[in-house]
Amino acid sequence: MRGRRVFVTGLGFVSPHGEDPAAIFEKICLGESAIRMVRSGTPELGADVLLASVDFEPGDRINKADRIFMARAAQMAVVATGNALEDSGLLIEGSGPEEAGVHMGCGLGGAEILQQAYSTYFERHSRRVRPTTVPLIMASGPASQVGMCFGVRGPAHTYSVACASSSVAIGEAFRSIRDGYSDVVIAGGAEAMLNDGSVAAWQAVGVIAKEHADGAEASCRPFDLERTGLVLGEGACTLILESEERAAARGVEPLAEIVGFGASSDAHKLTGPSVDGQELAIRNALEDAGLTADAVGYINAHATGTSAGDPVEIEAIKRAFGAAAQDVAVSSTKSMHGHLVGASGALECAITALALNGRRLPPTANLTAPDPACDLDCVADVGRDAPELEVALSNSFAFGGSNATLALRRA
Repeated sequence: MRGRRVFVTGLGFVSPHGEDPAAIFEKICLGESAIRMVRSGTPELGADVLLASVDFEPGDRINKADRIFMARAAQMAVVATGNALEDSGLLIEGSGPEEAGVHMGCGLGGAEILQQAYSTYFERHSRRVRPTTVPLIMASGPASQVGMCFGVRGPAHTYSVACASSSVAIGEAFRSIRDGYSDVVIAGGAEAMLNDGSVAAWQAVGVIAKEHADGAEASCRPFDLERTGLVLGEGACTLILESEERAAARGVEPLAEIVGFGASSDAHKLTGPSVDGQELAIRNALEDAGLTADAVGYINAHATGTSAGDPVEIEAIKRAFGAAAQDVAVSSTKSMHGHLVGASGALECAITALALNGRRLPPTANLTAPDPACDLDCVADVGRDAPELEVALSNSFAFGGSNATLALRRA
């Protein structure tokens, strides 16, 4: 479908690698892992867990009184959005563009607040939970707080689609601008579910990685024969999307262009990925962008480092790309920043935009013994220059079989 062109004009991060876009991208291209072994939980029930956590305190960037009504994910979203608005030149006296829409992805909302409420009820035997508990635990908290903190009055939408949440948020924001419903949208995602109750639940699923012999940093190993699972991360990432006309009127130089969005459902299994569904999302994104597969030079893969997921995604790429699959670079930056669930798509889309802008391919860290079933160019260990890179995709494939692919072009 053809409509107005949509550009990325600002990026904001609160990530396991920090907040500065250039520094984050450099660390990732060098294959630096932010994954650490962390002690989680109470003394009697705790465990050492691999996590990609964020050393985050909002400080004076969020009014102390306002913080009372924000869970950790919402605080991260507000700070990331402030960074993105500043990066785009749209932060004026602490406010953003009043007419902007807000499209945010979030999987679980205020997970730590819910844990606190259960602890009060079951351990302290009290019904006197925080009166702000209900609004704090809602997945819509990040989007709502972004609107309130920056005086943004356009539509505020939340997309809670598990691991595809923020990719869907960006895709729908792209469509809103392309189709003339908005001129500027604050789009992204936030997630903070590293409280012990949530971590224990993920461990029960059986998909969490074990520590590698080379240390915690080497434990997330997508596409590698020694992979043992995913590593949970946390953080927020915001992209400022603007129509071509609006960006040109401001004289801003965009970072990248969003050119297509494809989505699909597996209709298969709750936690089991489907080649057919993933292939359909990729094909839909290419068709939406008016691109042929041979135009794509890089794919930021969803690949989390599980034995079930990685080969399925590689096979989906092979089917969608045909012979062109042998010429496309595919990497998983989750190997370094972990899996941010509801925020993962936004973080990986932003990294993809930086890859296009700098014509440099991020690597798959820790890829030392490639799985024969993952036999594409998976950019092992460290990044490399890509002087002809023009088009890239970012994949997000979620529990529940919800698939989303974003197509980006170098601006």
